[in-house]
Amino acid sequence: MKNAYNFAFFDEGSKKEIRRATLKAVAIPGYQVPFASREMPIARGWGTGGLQVTLSLINRGDVIKVIDQGTDESVNAVSIRNLIQKTTGIQATIDTLEATVIQSRHRIPEEPLEEEQILVLQVPMPEPLRFVESSEYKTKRLHGDGEYSGAWLVLYEKIMKFGKMTGGAAHPVLVHDRYVMSPSPIPKYDNPRLDHSEGIQLFGAGREKKIYAIPPYTRVVSLAFDDYPFEVESQEGRVCRLCGARGVFFDELEDEKTHEVYYQCNDSSYCLKRLNQGGGDHV
Repeated sequence: MKNAYNFAFFDEGSKKEIRRATLKAVAIPGYQVPFASREMPIARGWGTGGLQVTLSLINRGDVIKVIDQGTDESVNAVSIRNLIQKTTGIQATIDTLEATVIQSRHRIPEEPLEEEQILVLQVPMPEPLRFVESSEYKTKRLHGDGEYSGAWLVLYEKIMKFGKMTGGAAHPVLVHDRYVMSPSPIPKYDNPRLDHSEGIQLFGAGREKKIYAIPPYTRVVSLAFDDYPFEVESQEGRVCRLCGARGVFFDELEDEKTHEVYYQCNDSSYCLKRLNQGGGDHV
């Protein structure tokens, strides 16, 4: 397959066009830059946007990590990692700190990004105003005018209906005090990690043909009211039964035999690293 395709699958012209859109996105934090989304050997909606960004940026000296909802071993993560490796020959890792490029679906790794690392997030719906306005032309004008009352209205309606800002993922954020942005369907727990991250964070939506970005050390604030502040999912009192970690994002599981509820680190490579370093006992 290495001989059948150009390095990183795309022709050089396609990679250059995607890189141009990415550079514009970095220059205007939170702004959705349209791009000519290419056809991929995977279906749209399964990570084509993030994969296109990754393939346009990857170099022979890079080390890739691919995760899907916290794990490196899901079908989606393995398939995307195999495609990247087979068309580039680059090294892959499950260690967050070893990777130069991390492609993720629905999670930000537990270990903070470092300078010169790139996090690429797959995005199914990049437009935070789509729930209140179906017209792309009108949403672009609303962004241009900084008119985000629709986003605030959605949060207000949740409070009126449920007594709090419900929704476990894709909570909108204000980037660099200018653009309201969808952080992709990451849990609210991950939203604070967007703020002043040392690594660059890129967002690719293949089906919607949009790329946007959060440059390093950029101010990112989750939308919230003064009397209803933003809150992440509480992990208080939870302990990983494998590595003993506390204060991380957990999966809640149930033993099929005893029906006992237990918790494990959602970030599987973080959990494995703790185990290898003696952070806990395998139960």
